[in-house]
Amino acid sequence: MHHRKSGSSANKRQPASDLLARAYLESLAKEAGAKIKPMLRGEYSDDALERLIDELDDDVADPSIAILRADLAAVAILMARAIEGEPGLARGLRREAPIVVLTAHNPSFIEMAKEVAQTCVLPTGSRVLEVGGLSIGFHTRGMLVARDGTAKDDRPEKGNREVTAALQRRIPVLGIAPDPIRHLPQALMRTAEYELALPALDQSAIALVIEAVTGQTPTRDMDPDLIRLIDIDDLPLAFRSGRAGNDCLNAIEDVVRKKGDYLISGPSLEQLPGYGAAKEWGLQLAEDLAEYKAGRLSWADIDNKGLLVSGPPGTGKTQFARALAKTARVPLISTSVAQWNAATYLSGTLQAIRGAFAQARRQAPCILFIDEMDGISDRAKLRGDYVEYWTQIVNLLLEQLAGIEERPGVVVIGATNHPDRIDAAVKRAGRLDREIEIPKPDTLTLADIFRFHIGSELLPDADLVPLALASRGATGADVEALVRRAKGTARRSRRALMLDDVMAAIAADAPAIPAQARWRIAVHESGHALAAHALETGTVCGISIHTRGGFFEFESNLSGSATFDRLQREMAVLLAGRSAERLILGDVSAGAGMQPASDLGRATAFAMLIETQCGMGHSGGAYLEEVKELAQVPALHLAVNAQLKDAEAKAAQILEPRRATLLELATTLDQRGYLSGGEIEGIIGQTRMEAAKWDRAPAQVARSA
Repeated sequence: MHHRKSGSSANKRQPASDLLARAYLESLAKEAGAKIKPMLRGEYSDDALERLIDELDDDVADPSIAILRADLAAVAILMARAIEGEPGLARGLRREAPIVVLTAHNPSFIEMAKEVAQTCVLPTGSRVLEVGGLSIGFHTRGMLVARDGTAKDDRPEKGNREVTAALQRRIPVLGIAPDPIRHLPQALMRTAEYELALPALDQSAIALVIEAVTGQTPTRDMDPDLIRLIDIDDLPLAFRSGRAGNDCLNAIEDVVRKKGDYLISGPSLEQLPGYGAAKEWGLQLAEDLAEYKAGRLSWADIDNKGLLVSGPPGTGKTQFARALAKTARVPLISTSVAQWNAATYLSGTLQAIRGAFAQARRQAPCILFIDEMDGISDRAKLRGDYVEYWTQIVNLLLEQLAGIEERPGVVVIGATNHPDRIDAAVKRAGRLDREIEIPKPDTLTLADIFRFHIGSELLPDADLVPLALASRGATGADVEALVRRAKGTARRSRRALMLDDVMAAIAADAPAIPAQARWRIAVHESGHALAAHALETGTVCGISIHTRGGFFEFESNLSGSATFDRLQREMAVLLAGRSAERLILGDVSAGAGMQPASDLGRATAFAMLIETQCGMGHSGGAYLEEVKELAQVPALHLAVNAQLKDAEAKAAQILEPRRATLLELATTLDQRGYLSGGEIEGIIGQTRMEAAKWDRAPAQVARSA
């Protein structure tokens, strides 16, 4: 007999009446001794199931109360739909010898699918394959190979002899696994005539489960978005005997909504401010995992399977993993290299690594979070007596990471403060092949983090940007501690939280700035703002003084089409702080330099670009490779210094005629600690109007005379 090899059963027709599914439910109920009125007309018997397979258009009788596991019923319905989607396959599995492979997606489905297959799908007398323990006897009427991928024998090279014996006996063979190619015997995969997949739960399947479990059919539909989030394991929590059909729907909707809260405490990824590219990666993964759990997406089609998050301490790498697990509604298995290395002997460390990945496979779909990844040594830098010790550890980790396709549903996220110390092989394709840095938050993100920790009910109308500016350089963990401290102050004073409480907590982290230093900072930052406004190089967002110094927040409009004049104006804005200090105070401080991201560092980088790569400077039009040590190239050193001198002179030309405006900005900033872009614009406009009034005054006096 010829059998057509099928694709995914999700694309096959779904029987409108689910007669085969109803027959499977009756068969399961009888096997379990469940109290259930016939899901089909007439008294149930094995012969009735056989007659049904001959004619799937019998009338269906009204159901009554049943006591049947909801998750088992759901698996039976989905298996029936997958099989009935192939004409004649239900009959063939009980009377002929088809070779069938069924993809079950989730490892937790395998035991239930095994029970359904033994009770309903295969003929009575079928045997379950146990490697090395199954012999095909004369009375064996079928073979079932059910593997969830967690056992050491769940591999293609195991069980081929037994499958071959079953093929020679011409009995039906049914293989069930989350990833059949990697879990089922090779002989079975090579001879499979039908390749099916469990379809996803839908409205009609859920209604049929409720009918089987409670005896009542719901009269309303579910929210389609919630149906996508339902796992079969959720059903027993909501579908119970004695509960009405619509009450079951209400219960399952409530269970799904609360699932993320139960799995992981704390905020979801959507609620957390910041995180940038890491958040985008995580939200994409959460959507894919929902599709994967529902059976609408294969593990092979998910691209976000491994991630290395890096960044300074306190930026929220662990919080990111927890929030992602909550959003994706999957378990989080958290471990660290320090935990692995806590073992006394090498064998204990290796076992800890294997144990973490084995636990993740058992709880898939899940997220395995490995902290302190830099604790795993880089083999290229290993020296001395411990080379062999660490090499074995690194090699085992690489082996576990490389088996992405052998651990379906397990997403691995590693975290480190030092990505440069990690073995390069860890970051190769197929392992943690995506690296995303979580930097310290910028001003607007800090304001959002303050709002998150303060809450929406406290200080609802307050502008939190001053708090963000005052705590520039802080991390999310720092902000959480500051707000907790401020709330404690307000609580002990028996009053509501005030902005001053938070500002006091920020100020307590560092000594107050001396008045003379504070005035210099005010002048410096005001010089930046005034020059940027006059030279029209972008948008001035604000200037501030905080315990760590000053800050000029600015959005530049510089682009790749910039001319020499535009680059020089950018450098002038960067050096306008020094120029303002020289104009008002008579000298300059070291605060404009001392690090690559400083005013001098950035201006020098622009001057280097002009001289070496843009063909605009004193060095001519040649393109020069990057020069790392400027002092070793005297001619270039002189050319760069000339560019910087011209830029600072340009800044002085802007500031000198606007001295009064500069002083007004600096004075106001010194008093208040923060000026927004709008306030800066207002001060500049006001001083301009006053200057124009005084310019007109002599002419008006002369005319009146």
